[in-house]
Amino acid sequence: MDIDILRLIRSRRVGAVTFHRLMEEHGSARAALDALPGIARASGVEKYEACPEGVAWAEVRKGEAAGARLICWGDDDYPLSLAGIGDAPPVLWAKGDTALLARPMVALVGARNASSLGLRMARKLAFSLAEAGQVVVSGLARGIDTEAHEAALPATVAVMAGGIDVIYPTENTALAARIAEQGCLLTEQPPGTEPQARHFPLRNRIVSGLAHSVVVVEAAARSGSLITARDALDQGREVFAVPGHPFDARAAGCNQLIREGATLLTQASELLDATGQAVINFGAPVRRRSPAPPVPKPAAPPAEGLAQRILDLLGPSPLAEDQLIRDLGISAATLAPELLALELEGAVERQPGGLLIRTAH
Repeated sequence: MDIDILRLIRSRRVGAVTFHRLMEEHGSARAALDALPGIARASGVEKYEACPEGVAWAEVRKGEAAGARLICWGDDDYPLSLAGIGDAPPVLWAKGDTALLARPMVALVGARNASSLGLRMARKLAFSLAEAGQVVVSGLARGIDTEAHEAALPATVAVMAGGIDVIYPTENTALAARIAEQGCLLTEQPPGTEPQARHFPLRNRIVSGLAHSVVVVEAAARSGSLITARDALDQGREVFAVPGHPFDARAAGCNQLIREGATLLTQASELLDATGQAVINFGAPVRRRSPAPPVPKPAAPPAEGLAQRILDLLGPSPLAEDQLIRDLGISAATLAPELLALELEGAVERQPGGLLIRTAH
């Protein structure tokens, strides 16, 4: 650990790109720190002070108190794939199995309000990729990210938008604890940082930068998942997209990516074949269970939010009612009146064979 690297990136007006330019020009973090006041003065900024050493050491103590360790750019265990991007994070806080950072990774991202079919696809892909020796990296968001992390444990890395000790969304607190025990949590932000809107695109470029390939399962035409895909293309990564129904807005982004040249993906083996990734047995890759059943939900959704949850899980593609019940984690008796109300509103249509679709209502 180089405390001067931490001081440099925590200094005012120094971001990742500026950090690397300063390192290239001055040869070391110490020399760059010494040069900063003069550079600032030349730019019209008087009395500029770099991050004090005491502030940097306080961050180190706070991170270690949270059970994390600091990895600096240039350290032996800094991820090689990430080191190659132009705006590589100068520091990373990691909690969990950092050996995962040296293994081949696939990023799996998608919609927060994913459909039932999208969630099932994410589970299947993540499980299969982990079984094949790949580490699945995602952003710990609700929806597709959550399913990917769950299905790939312990071969998963979660990149966080805030501090290593600040779990967002809070509903993923228990999942984050399991990842810290079996996989790896990762962030470039200082401990205690509450995630802001500007932090999420920064997180996305780490998700894609860690991986050799990025898979988008569901994404609207303008979404964070498409930002990750654009980052991946800029970084020279392979981009794969799962096609979706043209009437489903959550599929618009994936279908657009495919039109623009992304590889259409329906199963993990297609990615492994396309990228030449061999199936590797790491001894104990993932728990041996079928990826098909949904991850148990911690609690049934509150009654007032149930209708929206139903609509979120349904799409233009038919879904079996019993699958919807399992995805929601509620009883058939609880679902029935809500479903009937949505049918009467014209928001949901029942089809033969116990199948349901969300209408364009």
